[in-house]
Amino acid sequence: MTDEPKVLKSEEEWRNELTPEQFRVTREHGTERAFSHPLNMEKRDGIYHCVACGAPLFESVTKYESGSGWPSFWQPISDTAVGETIDRSHGMVRVEAHCANCGAHLGHVFPDGPQPTGLRYCMNGTALDFEPKS
Repeated sequence: MTDEPKVLKSEEEWRNELTPEQFRVTREHGTERAFSHPLNMEKRDGIYHCVACGAPLFESVTKYESGSGWPSFWQPISDTAVGETIDRSHGMVRVEAHCANCGAHLGHVFPDGPQPTGLRYCMNGTALDFEPKS
């Protein structure tokens, strides 16, 4: 999906709403250090939302331990929640995952995940906000 995000804000607005690390990851396409974010080890039932706009992105039932050091999911919460674009940075060709609602950089998608999709949505925990099931 390459549609324009629905939430559009200036760089200054995003800087005022996000922590410096959230801004670096979601707006500047940064990557957190592997195994550094608590959501990598999160095991409770719930929903993972975009930290920038609050849009629901992933359900805990699709999260799995990939061994990569980042929260990994085999499928987004819906077909329209996560957008994908080609990322040619750092001399590689990868598929970038971003929030379809606000365009926040989330991580990358790799074709080495479990069934039923065979995909690994390798996300930065910094880009996510976890809401436990009540």
